[in-house]
Amino acid sequence: MGIYRIYKGEDDASRIEPLPPDSPFWASVKTAGTMFLKEFPAGTFLDWHPAPRKQVVMIISGTLEHGFEDGSKHTFGPGDVRVLVDTEGRGHTTRVGGDEPLLVAVVPLA
Repeated sequence: MGIYRIYKGEDDASRIEPLPPDSPFWASVKTAGTMFLKEFPAGTFLDWHPAPRKQVVMIISGTLEHGFEDGSKHTFGPGDVRVLVDTEGRGHTTRVGGDEPLLVAVVPLA
């Protein structure tokens, strides 16, 4: 299990970094809505896109892979938490791995 921040760097490319649970970042987090669940079928691929809003996304079941402009790919599974704030720029790719659907809990941020 891990917590990761996905953000837009100074070069407008999306980046990823581990985010420790005791990071000062959490003090600034304000929710903007209610948590909701979203399911993606196995094999789903979303080409380059920025996050639709600032949000915290927790994987409940299934696996997910994000691709970044630097060619890196990161795989996430149940229990992993991602803080997506790359709402501008080219963004990242998203692929649902394996043969089971992906179920995530999403918390929109202010």
